[in-house]
Amino acid sequence: MLNCSISVALVDLSHLLLLKSEFHLQCQKVKNPVKTEEDRPSKPKPPTAAVPPEVRSEKPHQDDMHRITDEGKGDLGKPAASVFMEGFNKQKAIDLLYWRNVKQSGAVFSSVLLLLFSLTQFSVVSVGAYLALAALSATISFRIYKSVLQAVQKTDEGHPFKSYLEMEIALSQDQISKYADKILLYSNTCMRELRRLFLVQDLVDSLKFAVLMWLLTYVGALFNGLTLLILAVVSMFTMPVVYEKHQAQIDQYVGLIRTQVNSVVGKIQAKIPGAKRKEE
Repeated sequence: MLNCSISVALVDLSHLLLLKSEFHLQCQKVKNPVKTEEDRPSKPKPPTAAVPPEVRSEKPHQDDMHRITDEGKGDLGKPAASVFMEGFNKQKAIDLLYWRNVKQSGAVFSSVLLLLFSLTQFSVVSVGAYLALAALSATISFRIYKSVLQAVQKTDEGHPFKSYLEMEIALSQDQISKYADKILLYSNTCMRELRRLFLVQDLVDSLKFAVLMWLLTYVGALFNGLTLLILAVVSMFTMPVVYEKHQAQIDQYVGLIRTQVNSVVGKIQAKIPGAKRKEE
């Protein structure tokens, strides 16, 4: 009987322990409920605007966008001096001298003449200083005007010359090499020609050069260098237009003069011993 009562007591104790543990588990579930997938709040999705299909089809590809921006950066990053030198070619110089654009040719012609006439009255230093002062007066006045205008209108447009300040002004290495090669070629050609004339490689050519220098002595007595430069500029901007309008008559008279000169040179060449050219 004693053993039976002990076993019954042990069974009741085990039941009590099990009930206590289940009670604790229920209490923990009430305090911290486990959220299921359905109970968890879903993250709000960002609103997407409805884009028409035609707009979607016109959207450029990412590679195309990179290519367009690279091309734009290439044009903006190119030095301004290089762009100017590339843009000014032989055809544009001809158009300038033939007055294809009257406003542009007139502006260049009047500016060069004004500069040369100023040099006849003042020294180079004075002319350079006056030009610098005129440019500074214009830029400073414009800067003050824009600053006052921005203060009155309460706008923030920034520096009025910002685009020019950010522009790169430099000559590229290719441009420097190109023009250096041209200068070197012309210098070598001029030196070889002067050597040929002064060392009398050809007697007739040396005599022609001597006559030219003799005539230049009279020209130098009548005109100075600036006067000759002014006459050269005026001739550059007037003679091409006159020749274009009266080309037939001018060619006829030039042909007659050339024939007379060639006949005189031939007679002189025949009388001077050793002056005949070798047939090539």
